[in-house]
Amino acid sequence: MGTRLDRKTALVTGATSNIGRAIAIAFAREGAHVVLSGRNQTRAAEALRVIHETGGWADFVQSALDGSPATSRKLAEDATRLLGGRLDILVNNAGIYPGATTKATDEATFDQVYAVNVKAPFFLTAAVAPLMARGEGVIINLGSWIARLGIPVGALYSSTKGAIETLTRAWAAEFGPAGVRVNAISPGVVHEPIPSEGMGDAMMRGTPANASGRPEAIAHAAVYLASDEAAFVHGTVLDVDGGRTSVAVIANGVR
Repeated sequence: MGTRLDRKTALVTGATSNIGRAIAIAFAREGAHVVLSGRNQTRAAEALRVIHETGGWADFVQSALDGSPATSRKLAEDATRLLGGRLDILVNNAGIYPGATTKATDEATFDQVYAVNVKAPFFLTAAVAPLMARGEGVIINLGSWIARLGIPVGALYSSTKGAIETLTRAWAAEFGPAGVRVNAISPGVVHEPIPSEGMGDAMMRGTPANASGRPEAIAHAAVYLASDEAAFVHGTVLDVDGGRTSVAVIANGVR
């Protein structure tokens, strides 16, 4: 067990799988009391088991974030109650990704993706940030590399992540003077190992990393941003993407 987040309290949305799960486990291992939120109770129970077996402190709140202010407020209230009335860290991680083209996207899908990916974190932040305004609050948003590097599918999803990265800067300006640090992490293609390579994995070829990342890589960045080590970091988007958005590796026989 570490101590970088000792005695801190945290809420991580979408915390029952992939990046959210890794962040929740990492926070607990650094001494934070973590509330995991998500829809799947079975996966939540497994994540809680891992945390508790390593001596961590965590709880679960089942919540299907739908973009409504009421749902976001209820999650904030339920989590804060479990955390003893204090919430230090919010990680806006929950999101959905329909990898469709623009032409294939209907209005219902458009509304649902913006509801989950933009409206839900917007209203959750609105509910939580005022509770943090005592000089110690941290909000971490999850962006994406495709918010800044266009690909021919997933325009809807990438536009929501562009909105989140813009909100990160706006919220840093809005809440920073009250003592709440707001930053974002922009992951590359990240997932647990899978049997075969998908399209996302192929797009990580030719980067300095030359492969997809593991969720733990994003969790390490989240621990840093949540800790006092990042006390002077405000309104930034931290790329943890294997170099995907900023570096081109030319095929020259080295790889």
